[in-house]
Amino acid sequence: FLGIAFLGIGLWAWNEKGVLSNISSITDLGGFDPVWLFLVVGGVMFILGFAGCIGALRENTFLLKFFSVFLGIIFFLELTAGVLAFVFKDWIKDQLYFFINNNIRAYRDDIDLQNLIDFTQEYWQCCGAFGADDWNLNIYFNCTDSNASRERCGVPFSCCTKAPAEDVINTQCGYDARQKPEVDQQIVIYTKGCVPQFEKWLQDNLTIVAGIFIGIALLQIFGICLAQNLVSDIEAVRASW
Repeated sequence: FLGIAFLGIGLWAWNEKGVLSNISSITDLGGFDPVWLFLVVGGVMFILGFAGCIGALRENTFLLKFFSVFLGIIFFLELTAGVLAFVFKDWIKDQLYFFINNNIRAYRDDIDLQNLIDFTQEYWQCCGAFGADDWNLNIYFNCTDSNASRERCGVPFSCCTKAPAEDVINTQCGYDARQKPEVDQQIVIYTKGCVPQFEKWLQDNLTIVAGIFIGIALLQIFGICLAQNLVSDIEAVRASW
């Protein structure tokens, strides 16, 4: 049911953006569409939930085996991704830099992507991939003379430093921010990039992150063992008929 809920949210979001009425527009966005997260996570959860629950209720060994194999593949992919991320840290960093810059270019193209970038910059108190100048990649924020946008040489409001007593968001706080000297920029906006800030956050919360991943892995192994044990019991009962 949770998988269906995620799928429903994803399809509703696409319907609101007019994607369902024009499927070809899926490829129009240059950056990442956050709706894909809901659709992929919802789809995986629905498939696993359906195979596991129906397989156990109906004692269907095919669905139970499918459940355990599918869960095993997910566990193997997670393990492989973790090992590769540790071994190829520099490559992962380059890919993350490339991914963030692609989304900076598409910042104004999709409201969901815009909200995701704003949340990321506010949460990690960062601006751009490796610095505020990465916003030169966006047609509205670049500093070229041909740019007629009022946001020229600025940054989104999510890059701005926040006063503790500030209740109302000033969406124009980033205007002309990058035209100021670097010393003055540090007062008005975050000058650290999101990639180094993410690395710092990961190091500071390494124990918690590792604990979460280990807990998820144990749940997956436990689910596989339960499914295989149930399959063995069903087959043993059938063999005695």
